[in-house]
Amino acid sequence: MITKALTAASTKPLVLSVLKKGENYGYRIIKEIEALSGGDLQWTDAMLYPVLKRMERDQLITSRWVQTDRGRKRKYYEITTTGREQLAADRAEWLSVNRLFARLWAAPDASDLITE
Repeated sequence: MITKALTAASTKPLVLSVLKKGENYGYRIIKEIEALSGGDLQWTDAMLYPVLKRMERDQLITSRWVQTDRGRKRKYYEITTTGREQLAADRAEWLSVNRLFARLWAAPDASDLITE
């Protein structure tokens, strides 16, 4: 499992990445992230929906209600132009941090060289 702190930091760019592929609804976003992470990220409704509301308030996404074939209403979310710009900025930051870790972890650590 991934820590709460890392989950919180990655939620917005993950949601924007999912929505970049097309509009989607909350439960399906949760399931897609769970599948893509191999089960390492397991979000709940209580965790995701406040994030979606905040992202909508920040104009990163929009939403609309759709009536399903079974008569139920489902709220679909879509990324906005502002959201796409934010995703590009988030992606650049995450890739930069990833490159840093790759360099740090590829370099031999003094403790790795000690043999008994």
